[in-house]
This record gives sequence, structure tokens and C-alpha cells, in this order.
Amino acid sequence: MLSHLRLDKDKDSPLYIQLYEAIRDAIESDALQSDKLPSIRNLAKQLGVNNVTVVNAYKQLEQDNYIYTVKGSGTFIKKPSFSQESSLVEEGDMELMLSGIFPLLKNSIDFASVSPTPELFPIEEFKKSLVEVLDRDGGQAFLYPEITGFGPLRESISQFLLEHYSITATKDQILITSGGQQGLDIISKTLIQQGDVILVENPTYPGAFAAFQSRGARILGIPMDQEGIDLDELKSYVKRYRPKFIYLMPNYHSPTTICYSETRKKEVLRLAREYEFYVIEDDFLTDLSFSDEKKLPLKTLDRFDQVIFIKSFSKIFMPGVRIGFMTLPRALMKDIIKAKHTTDISSSGYLQRAFDLYLRKGFWRDHIDMITGFYRERYRLMVSGLENLKHLGISYLEPRGGLSVWVSLPKEFDAMELYEECGRRGLAIVPGKVFFTDDKNSEKYIRLSFSAVGEKEIHKGLEILKDILSHSKDEPSERYMPFL
Repeated sequence: MLSHLRLDKDKDSPLYIQLYEAIRDAIESDALQSDKLPSIRNLAKQLGVNNVTVVNAYKQLEQDNYIYTVKGSGTFIKKPSFSQESSLVEEGDMELMLSGIFPLLKNSIDFASVSPTPELFPIEEFKKSLVEVLDRDGGQAFLYPEITGFGPLRESISQFLLEHYSITATKDQILITSGGQQGLDIISKTLIQQGDVILVENPTYPGAFAAFQSRGARILGIPMDQEGIDLDELKSYVKRYRPKFIYLMPNYHSPTTICYSETRKKEVLRLAREYEFYVIEDDFLTDLSFSDEKKLPLKTLDRFDQVIFIKSFSKIFMPGVRIGFMTLPRALMKDIIKAKHTTDISSSGYLQRAFDLYLRKGFWRDHIDMITGFYRERYRLMVSGLENLKHLGISYLEPRGGLSVWVSLPKEFDAMELYEECGRRGLAIVPGKVFFTDDKNSEKYIRLSFSAVGEKEIHKGLEILKDILSHSKDEPSERYMPFL
């Protein structure tokens, strides 16, 4: 389209404004065939204008968030990777969901949330730790700890990693964070420059996508199969784009619940070593397995400090106690610590001291054993119920762990329409659309969680789903499209 662009030197409007408006209109109308714009010199020559005209137009476009520049590579159109279009979903709701925040209808059956039910919170055990810290440390408990975190807790986590995952990380390689999401934010601040290419699984966790996008990353999604990320696609993207890092959830991946095979993990690490990029491993569900097969993180296989391991304890402990950590590659230690300091100075010293005692007394292992048994029963109910719906055309990969099931819908069903109809009937689910980096296949999937519902609610929710799948496609639509 830009090859036909002409500027009118007789107009009162400055040439750079004319150029800015022409490119802006082409971007908004999706009229450009390539996401890369011509170089300043080439476009100036084509239009017969001074380089300064193009420079000023590009500056205005970048200021208004239409384009971004990658030093040494060129200037690119800045397009959102998640489509914001929806039918009956409120515009604000979709925007929240694309950021990882799932609106929940009041009094609905909650198949959407992956937060634990409050009845599982280890209140008594953690209260003992809180009281003991106050008796032992007094006012010291409320001082700022080190930026990297309370020293004894970092020692406890170092021992935890060795005992549970065979990961060797010294106390000095541990950074305490206020949950896993803060770890992702710190990584974004440390590693991402405007226009850097970041690779993610497709689908992926929207909270991570939002964190990377906020720093101006160019995010590319790579499809998955039943063993993990597609290696052929990964190799192609790595060679072509030389990414800054790749973001993965190798165990009980969100949302697909896939666990990477050992072979797939090793190949990812080999590529990271060969092409010198980091792997960000996000983990919060490795411990929650319902089979005898023990899952280990990708970090367990890391021998060259290529994996930054981020783990949140909050999700299966108590979400309001924001405790997590990340391992620090030696080459990035100083930069990551600076980013942590500018984020919140340090995480709560009192809670860190209490959680240190909680780990040392063995309460964590007891808690995991308890909730694994509890959720195994809910998992069996959900899977058994879904098995009875297979005749209606759904399919799923049995995860054998985690807190949700990723369901593929019959071809005649659209996930967004199903989400809306479930909402009308008091059932909260998550449409697959919110997890994909593009619209391809996004209408085929829904995620169903069993973490916040009891036995009766699981049965009732599945009955609602069964009724919709059985009858909705045969009934005339009575829906109304809102004026958006």
C-alpha cells in the first residue's frame, strides 16, 4: 500500500503529518501486507522528501503506539496478538480475561477458578508459625528483609529444591517474590527491550502474556502437541527470530494440562544452549500429581544455567499469602535484584519468616499430601462426568494432575457462545480464546476447573453442560446482539 503513497506539497498540512496520517490509516484498516515498514532512507527516496520528514512521521507513530523500532532490524507495526472481538461478552470482561482475570457471576457454579477452596487452607499450622515468629523475633519481624529475601527462608527453599526436585541452587541464587506473577514482571523488566522477540506456547497463560506485552515485546506463539511444544516450529522460530527467551509451563501446563516428555525437555534445553536464549519455567502445580509418576521440573535437567525457575507457593497454599521465588542465573543476578527493588523494595518480612518455619517444620509436605488426596476425588468426579459426555462430541486429554481439564468441543460449537450460554445458566467456565496468541482454533476449547467446587456442584455443572451440548444446537436462537 505504501508503494502507492503520495504526499501533496501544496497542502497546508506539514508533509510529516500527511505521512503520519496515511500510515496510521493504513494500519487501522489493516491495509498493509507486511508488519515491517520501509526504512527511513528508502521511504524518503520513494516519496521524494527529506529523511527528516519520515523520521518525524515515524516518531509520531511510535509515540501514539502504532509502531516500534528494533535497533538493527527495522520498524514494525505494533499489533495486539489477542483479538479483542467478542459477541455477547461484555467488552470489559473480555479485556480482563485477556489479562488473566476471570469475571465470575454471583452465585454461579465455579468451573473457572483455579484457586483452592478456603476449607483447605492450613490455618492452624500457619498460625503456629506466625505466633512463633512474633514470640521469637518481636519487632524484628516487621523490618525490611534483604531485597533478595529473608536469608533463612532462602536457605529453606534451597534445601526444598534439592530434596523435592534434585535442583541445586544456593541460597544466593534464590530471590523471594510476592507470588509467581511478580517473578514474571521482574523478568520482563530485566530482559525485555521494546521489540524483543519472546516465544511462548500457544495457548499460554494470559497473565504472562500481559506482563511481556507491557514491556513492548514482540510475542510469538508456538503450537503444542501431547508431548509439549512443537519442536519443528520451535527450531524454525529460534533460527529466524533469535528470541530473548522462551516462556514455558512444562508440568500441568496452563491451560492444556500437558506434561512435557523427557525427550522434549532435553531438546528444549539443547536449543537454548545452542542459540543462547533463556528458558523461563513457570511452575505452581508440579507437586499436585494424581498418579504414581513423579513429575520433575525442566530446571532439574539444566546444567548450564539457562533456566530461570519461577515457582509460586500461593496457588495451592493460600492465595492471599503472596509467597514465591525464582532462581537467578549468575549473569543476571544484579539486574534482576535491581528490578525487584524498583518493584516493591522487598516482600513481606513477617510472612517470609513464618513461611520459613512452615517449611522447616514439614508442614508443606503434609499440606501437599492432604490436598492431593482431596483433589484426586474431585478430579475423578470431573473426568468421570466428562467421559459420559464424550458421545456428544467432546474430547480431552486426561491430565492426571493439576486443577483443571482442557476440553475440545464438537465442531458445531463455538467456545465463546458456549461460555455465554453457560453464564446465563449459572455456570462459569473459561473460553479457550483467552489463552491463544491468535484466533486459530481458539473457538474449539474450554477450560473446566474443579478446584473451587464440591461434589454436588460438579454434578450440577456437568448436567448444565450436558443439556447445552444436547439441545442448544437444535433450538432456534433467541439471542440479541448488543450495540457495541
